[in-house]
Amino acid sequence: MDYFNYNRRPTIDVHVGNITMGGNHPVVIQTMTSTNTLDTEASVAQCERIIAAGAHLIRLTTQGVREANNLREIHRQLREKGYTVPLSADIHFNPRAAEVAATIAEKVRINPGNYVDKQKTFAELEYTDEEYAAELEKVRAKVVSFLQICKEHGTAVRIGVNHGSLSDRIMSRYGDTPEGMVESCMEYLRIAVDEGFTDIVISMKASNTLLMTKAVRLLVDTMDKEGIHFPLHLGVTEAGNGEDGRMKSAVGIGALLIDGMGDTIRVSLSEDPEAEVPVARKLVDYVMKLQNHPPIVGKQFPGFSPFSTDRRETNAVWNIGGDFVPVVISDRSRIDDMQINPHFIPDYIYTGSRVPVNFPKGMKAIVDYEQWEEKIDHFPLFTVDNISSMKDCTAQVKFLRLSYLQLTDDLMVFLKETPKVVVILTTNHQNGVGEQRAFFHALLNADCHVPVVLQRSYAENEPEDIQLKGGVDFGTVLLDGFGNGIMMSNEGSINITDLDAYAFGILQASRVRTSKTEFISCPSCGRTLFDLQTTVALIQKHFSHLKHLKIGVMGCIVNGVGEMADADYGYVGAEHGKISLYRKKQLVEKNIPQAEAVEHLIQLIKDHGDWIEPEAN
Repeated sequence: MDYFNYNRRPTIDVHVGNITMGGNHPVVIQTMTSTNTLDTEASVAQCERIIAAGAHLIRLTTQGVREANNLREIHRQLREKGYTVPLSADIHFNPRAAEVAATIAEKVRINPGNYVDKQKTFAELEYTDEEYAAELEKVRAKVVSFLQICKEHGTAVRIGVNHGSLSDRIMSRYGDTPEGMVESCMEYLRIAVDEGFTDIVISMKASNTLLMTKAVRLLVDTMDKEGIHFPLHLGVTEAGNGEDGRMKSAVGIGALLIDGMGDTIRVSLSEDPEAEVPVARKLVDYVMKLQNHPPIVGKQFPGFSPFSTDRRETNAVWNIGGDFVPVVISDRSRIDDMQINPHFIPDYIYTGSRVPVNFPKGMKAIVDYEQWEEKIDHFPLFTVDNISSMKDCTAQVKFLRLSYLQLTDDLMVFLKETPKVVVILTTNHQNGVGEQRAFFHALLNADCHVPVVLQRSYAENEPEDIQLKGGVDFGTVLLDGFGNGIMMSNEGSINITDLDAYAFGILQASRVRTSKTEFISCPSCGRTLFDLQTTVALIQKHFSHLKHLKIGVMGCIVNGVGEMADADYGYVGAEHGKISLYRKKQLVEKNIPQAEAVEHLIQLIKDHGDWIEPEAN
């Protein structure tokens, strides 16, 4: 893979009804219904809305044989109305339902974590080699019979691995790791290859963007070594809703799309499924603009690993670099608005050629060097044109605006020898991510430890547009382990305090700085046991002030406990009108009436010393 230049990953073609997935074809947009699959009228109506929104494929939950059989009626009615969009059945725990669905739907998704293996218990089991091999034979027998039905009916298959539902068997050998996710998938792929079945698409999903991207890259590397090249479905599961769900999806999905990976995507939002489709469309269209860009010449650092979670080692300059969390620089060089969002206070404000008289007290200002005055909490910004003045400057932090094309051998020496320098890395390249990656690899090759703040410029008027573009551009580089801060500049009409909030949100979505409560909430589907959007809003209302916590809101138990392994507390649908509460992976209270569940969750958090009273408005 070329980390600096965009190219689609080559794959085999996989036919799903009237569409073809793979590296030689456009990225397919899909979503999943939130209706009860036994409710034909509601399901057909929602499918029509999803199709009108622009989806190419629709997935429906198929808990059992009854739901699988009713797919036939949904399928028939859609075809009679003239719709040709393929349908995919989503299976958990029920091989028989998968076999029935394979005779009806154009595609069936199965989850290796629960298709044959027993439901996840989080028990620490030990398997002998003989016992492990015997379990694999059980998997093979079930999977082979399923694939034979798929062959007979021309049905495609998605092998859909979820981090939250790895089996106890896989966990016993590999733990809760990307390696475990990869092996869970490869077991099924090797069976399919042995059987000569190749109409397969693969997904590796997690709510953790760092884990998800590393797992996908590791899977592709493993497949390449075994000579198999199946298309990929991308998604950040349990991404949430609103701006957080969009930015989290943009970070995880975007980072892999920029690597040329991904042949179909779903943006999983806790919203109506038709709302997911235009978001996914924007995300794909933005990355596809990288095609045929001017080539970027760079040298990959031999020690860089796309599977590592390590961050680049840097010198600490004031509060930037070293072990400090990445900073946020608010670019207000073109505006006089100096309002501050008390929940998202930038670490620095760039004011351009002047410091306004209404500059907020106690904030740190970055000023162009020509107009900079030596004052407390005022720091100069240099360019390559006045860099000769930097060595004599006495400021505690000296910022240097720089692009990859300006990075000469002499300048590299200067960066290594000059203390107290922080680079603000700009780019105007069509593939700005590739160019910024090349800059960091140049620093690694030169053993230069200067801290670097990522800067990107936009001209957006719609918040969603900059949330998605910023998530892709900054998130991809941050997930590589690069960047000691971000500076998001925008010439559009978006409020500057909102822009600051998005910057913090991107850092959190990239798993490098926490600034607010993280809600891990599943997307709507037919398995959900409560009104998801209303419930998520209720939970956010009562718990958003707990910025030190991650709280999971899960509509059902299929992936709930596993995906909440990364959460501190969990609110899970147990049955209609009943909620179960978790702390980490442990069930604490079961089948609480939903009307009482929020009070019980507050008490649970208090009992473990994690509750903070909200500040009065």
